[in-house]
Amino acid sequence: MKKKTILPTTLLLFTAFCLQIFACQPNVYQGGERIYTKYCANCHMDNGEGLSALIPTLAKSDFLAPNRDKLPCIILHGIKDTIVVNGKTYAEEMPAMPTLSDIQITNVLNFINSSWGNQQEPYKLEEVRALLERCP
Repeated sequence: MKKKTILPTTLLLFTAFCLQIFACQPNVYQGGERIYTKYCANCHMDNGEGLSALIPTLAKSDFLAPNRDKLPCIILHGIKDTIVVNGKTYAEEMPAMPTLSDIQITNVLNFINSSWGNQQEPYKLEEVRALLERCP
């Protein structure tokens, strides 16, 4: 007599269902998107393209990867330095966001790093915490 194996079949169906749900998610960093919309989009725009010669683009930005270790500090403390992004020089001050937690900074960085053509490796919370401890 054959035993029915309901559990493995149910588990397989449940796994397929979960994969389908997550595959349909347009943005796995929704928390970061909300933070971006509230704190960053006024200057960097909803589409990450910035404001012409005043505010740098975050879309397909060549600034993100080489400055990975600095980005958490830039968000927390702002920046008053001249930077070059995609060949354009920007000197407009970016205000500090001292009210953002390390979790919020991680989330917004992961949203930016996976949006608008950016394909940077996601930050881990422990990484952001360590980088924030070393901020000048």
